[in-house]
Amino acid sequence: MKEYLDMVRHVLEHGVKKTNRTGVPTRSVFSYFYKVDLAKGFPLLTTKKMYFNSMLHELFWYLSGEEHIKELRNHTKIWDAWADDEGHLATAYGRFWRRYPVPKKGLPGENWGKKWITKEGGEKTFDQIQYIIDTLKEIKKNPDTPNLRRMVVVAWHPANAAESLLPPCHYTFCFNVLGGKLNCHLTQRSADIALGVPFNLACYSLLTLMLAQETGFKAGEFAHTLIDAHIYENHIGGLKEQLEREPKPLPKIMIAKKPFDELRFEDITLVDYHPDPVIKFDVAV
Repeated sequence: MKEYLDMVRHVLEHGVKKTNRTGVPTRSVFSYFYKVDLAKGFPLLTTKKMYFNSMLHELFWYLSGEEHIKELRNHTKIWDAWADDEGHLATAYGRFWRRYPVPKKGLPGENWGKKWITKEGGEKTFDQIQYIIDTLKEIKKNPDTPNLRRMVVVAWHPANAAESLLPPCHYTFCFNVLGGKLNCHLTQRSADIALGVPFNLACYSLLTLMLAQETGFKAGEFAHTLIDAHIYENHIGGLKEQLEREPKPLPKIMIAKKPFDELRFEDITLVDYHPDPVIKFDVAV
């Protein structure tokens, strides 16, 4: 995919050497931005084989709202290094997507947010994904709804992030409706270009397609801002090999015609994916 390869070239050419917590230096640039048109195909890299099933399991783990990886680790080991012995993950994205904590006091009125606030053992939580779905359906009925520019999901909780082994990298995303199309913008504080970004790009693009189908919009664009866009030095060789490969036509995604919360792993089908061979990149922990 040209947009991705352009980013790799930019960081290799302009990146500044930077040390970090992993002990493996990076080449880093500040605030890189790109976007892709989802009408042109599903943006899964073709210049190396991507493990689509792992990404799909991870997305459904986010959407489950679970804060442990006991089930996820049966399908992918991607989060094992940051979970405790019992599989609990302090900064689980889905926990905040689906159950963001709300203060018990100081809410603006008893009737505020009734359809989105739930009680769990006295804790009040806010389902951000359901809020997006409800808001998009309101926009479909009434394009002038006041919530048009307020469709923001946050995975960052400051106190939690301060204690976490790995605070959320892709920490907030925002939806936008324009011309009858649903667009998504993801902001990522830390972006591992070789390993993480290809999965982030595919994951949030798929989520956008799923929400578009649920709410009756066409899919528009996926946009991505990478605040610290970096390439680990031990990934440079593999990325240079990838740059020598010619991108192939993008695959397509088929999503079963089911309500959003009833969708499962087997309801998502990847079609016409013909990538180049795998390029192995070690994870910097």
